[in-house]
Amino acid sequence: MTVAFEARVQDRRQGVPFFCAYHLGLRPGRRMGERRIETKSGRAAYVDRYANHLMFCVIGIMFLSVCDAVFTLKILGSGGEELNWFMLVLIEDSVEKFIVFKMALTGLALIMLVIHQNVRIFHRMRVRHLKYIILMGYGTLIGYELYLLELASSL
Repeated sequence: MTVAFEARVQDRRQGVPFFCAYHLGLRPGRRMGERRIETKSGRAAYVDRYANHLMFCVIGIMFLSVCDAVFTLKILGSGGEELNWFMLVLIEDSVEKFIVFKMALTGLALIMLVIHQNVRIFHRMRVRHLKYIILMGYGTLIGYELYLLELASSL
C-alpha cells in the first residue's frame, strides 16, 4: 500500500527555469507572494502575479528614462556635453539610435528586475527595493537636468 502511494506522490520541488512562461506574462498565474518557508531562508522566490505598486514603480522609471533622454538632448543642444562615451557615440551616429537603445536597455533591465524581485541582494535587501532606489535616483537626475536647463536658459 505504501509503495503505491509513494509512486503517486510527485516531488514538485524542482528548479524554476530562467525564462518561464509565467514570469514573462504569457500564462496567467495566481501566486503573488512567497508560500514556502525555504524561500524565506534566502533562496530566490518567484511569483505568478505582481503587485500594482511594483508596476507603478516600473512605469515611473520608464517615464523618467524618457524624460532623461529628452532633457539630455536639450542640454546637448544648449551647449552641454555627454559624459557617457557609449551614449555619445550613439548620439553622434543618430538621435533615434540613442533613444531606442536607451529605452530598450532600460526596459530589458526592468523586466529582469521585476522577474527577480524577491531575490535577496544583501541580508534584508531584495531586488524590489533596488527598483525604488533606481526610481529615486532617476528623480534626482531629472531634478539636476532641469536645474542645468534653467542655468542654460539664464545665460
